[in-house]
Amino acid sequence: MANYLGTVRHNSLEGGFYELHTDDGDVFRLSRCDHKAGTRVRVTGTVEKGGFGIHMSGPSISVDKIEAV
Repeated sequence: MANYLGTVRHNSLEGGFYELHTDDGDVFRLSRCDHKAGTRVRVTGTVEKGGFGIHMSGPSISVDKIEAV
């Protein structure tokens, strides 16, 4: 498991989903998110292996914990 720090963004593609835009410039799709777009968060989780889903926005983080910072 790893920690990622960044900002939650909403992507309206394919019905909408949440992404984490990290301070390092990476973008991850979040498996779940209970924070509004624009919130700075720390996400603890695992990057899922196995390619892209229908959203095709980048790798997905299987979220274990997400907290506002």
